[in-house]
Amino acid sequence: MAASRAGRAVAWAVQRRALARWGRRAARADSAPLSELRRQAAEAQALRAALERLLLEAGTRLALPRIGAEAAVLPAGTDWHWRPPFWRGPFPGTGLAAVESQTRLGDGLAVFHDCRDSALTLRQLRNRSEDDLAPFALRLDVLDFDGSFLSLALDLPPESCAGLQKRHLVRLELALETERPLEIFARLNIRHGPNVEQQVHELPARSGRVAVEFDLAYTRLNEKRVEAAWLDLIFDRPAMNQIVLSDLVLARYPRAEV
Repeated sequence: MAASRAGRAVAWAVQRRALARWGRRAARADSAPLSELRRQAAEAQALRAALERLLLEAGTRLALPRIGAEAAVLPAGTDWHWRPPFWRGPFPGTGLAAVESQTRLGDGLAVFHDCRDSALTLRQLRNRSEDDLAPFALRLDVLDFDGSFLSLALDLPPESCAGLQKRHLVRLELALETERPLEIFARLNIRHGPNVEQQVHELPARSGRVAVEFDLAYTRLNEKRVEAAWLDLIFDRPAMNQIVLSDLVLARYPRAEV
C-alpha cells in the first residue's frame, strides 16, 4: 500500500512538472526562436492528438451505464427488484443467427418459437443513450416468420418467491423500441404446488419505457406453497420487424392499504 501511494505521488509530481513546462513554453511562444517553436508545435500536435483520443474514449465510456448496474426507478415500498443478467453483463459472442427454439441466452433466459425455418437473429448491444439505466440491450431481428408464436421466457430468481403474498403487486417495466407497430403480451406464471397461476397483460403500443402491473389479489395463489415464477414475453405477428429491449426490470411491492 505504501509503495502504491509513493508511486502515485511520483506520477503526480511528474505530471505537474510536465504541465509547468508546457505552460512556460506557451508563455514564451511569441518570442521563442522559430526553429524551437516549430519543434514544440510538432510535439504539441502529437500530444493533442493523443489527448483528444483519450478524451473521446473516456467521454464515451464514462457516459455508458456501468456494467452490472442495478439503477432503477422503483415504486414506493418495493421489497424486491431485479434486472436479469442479460441486461447487466456481457453475453459471450457477438450474436446468434437462425436462432432455434429453446436457445438459451445465458442464465434463465430462452427463446421459443415454432418456425420451420428460423429467420430470427439476436444480438446483445451496449446501451449508449444518456437515458439508459441498463448497461446492455437485446435486439431481435425477425425476417420471414412462418410460425404461430415467438416468445422470450425468463426464469425469476428464488428471491422473487420468498415471502410472496396475494397482497403483492409485481411490476414489469421495459424500455423497448420496434421498427413497426407490434402487439406484445407479458404473462406472469407462478407455480404453487401442482398448480400454476397466470396473469396476462398487453404492453402499451408505443416505444419508450412502458410498464404493467400484475395484481396477485386476483389469483388463487397458495402463499404457503409458492415454488417458482417465470415471465413470458409474447410477440404477435413479428415478421419483418426489429425489436430492441433496452431494459427489463421486475419489482415487487405490497398494495397500499385503504
